[in-house]
Amino acid sequence: MRLRTVLATVTAGLAAASCLTAGPAAAAPARNNACSSSVTLDRFSDALDKTTYRGAYVGNLSALAADRHGDLAALSDRSSLFTLDRRTLRPTGVASLADEHGAALDSEGLAVDRDGTRLVTSETEPSVRRYSRTGRILDRLPVPSSLLVAPAGRATANQTFEGLTLLPDGRTLLASMEYALDGDSAGTVRFQTWRRTGDGPFRLGAQYAYRTDEGLGVPEVQATPDGRLLVLERGFTSGVGNTVRLYLADPRHATDTSKIEHLTGQPGVRPIGKTLLADIAACPSLGATARQPQPNPLLDNIEGMTVTGSDTRGSLRVLLVSDDNENPAQTTRLYFLRVRTESRGTRS
Repeated sequence: MRLRTVLATVTAGLAAASCLTAGPAAAAPARNNACSSSVTLDRFSDALDKTTYRGAYVGNLSALAADRHGDLAALSDRSSLFTLDRRTLRPTGVASLADEHGAALDSEGLAVDRDGTRLVTSETEPSVRRYSRTGRILDRLPVPSSLLVAPAGRATANQTFEGLTLLPDGRTLLASMEYALDGDSAGTVRFQTWRRTGDGPFRLGAQYAYRTDEGLGVPEVQATPDGRLLVLERGFTSGVGNTVRLYLADPRHATDTSKIEHLTGQPGVRPIGKTLLADIAACPSLGATARQPQPNPLLDNIEGMTVTGSDTRGSLRVLLVSDDNENPAQTTRLYFLRVRTESRGTRS
């Protein structure tokens, strides 16, 4: 998300695929780095912080996605799309993105399709567009009118599509709104899907309600191999720092809310169930330092997430990244997690 402060009313209270290494400035792996019974932090890396590549600032990172060739795509909310080397995580390419009129995007969500094209959300309208690896715009997906920024719809500027993920079937795309629409209950955000048949275009699909913890928004969502979702919830309190929590969510039994105008406690509407996997503030700091107050110096403005594989025990290897907003007081930091998702129940 671009330079803005998200005020939360609450305070803060896997490693990448086996071929990935943290590179310079990374904390060394240690034993028993548990954040919870389900999540372990292997290490972190500040190697990309305040760096440039071919004249582009390697920061403002709002999304990550695993490329089909094993490398990583990293999206800046300033319209830059980076390719990161799978071993060093250093940039090997950069493409500039723009809309149909050549204007810059507030690019927030990223998914790599099976043909290697990039699906990118922008918070401005909001929108979902498809781009080639080199940044050429290919097409644009339809968006329900209610999700558009007011006065065209009921969304608030800079609080729209933050997360984007392609489900394992390759036919379902899901985008998460960051905050609630006008007329919906506070903390009830909408997840929009698109479906396609074969090699056809994506068409509007079901929509679901997701309830965040008080004061938090959804900066990222990522599909797991079994079709469930990893959901990041995040907030910021000035003088205290960030709150970042990782949830496992299951949309398979949720109510389709695409035809429900206002989500204000209607009977019979079942939101996506969720289970807390970890509060990132509970992770070991591993020697991390912070340039502003934080409940744990490891924390920063975490916005991006991707699943890069699994380890020999079946835990998912999850990579997180923080958006430094090109701010000297913030850090571009990569977090290497191992996440257990088996035998987890859900709660509404």
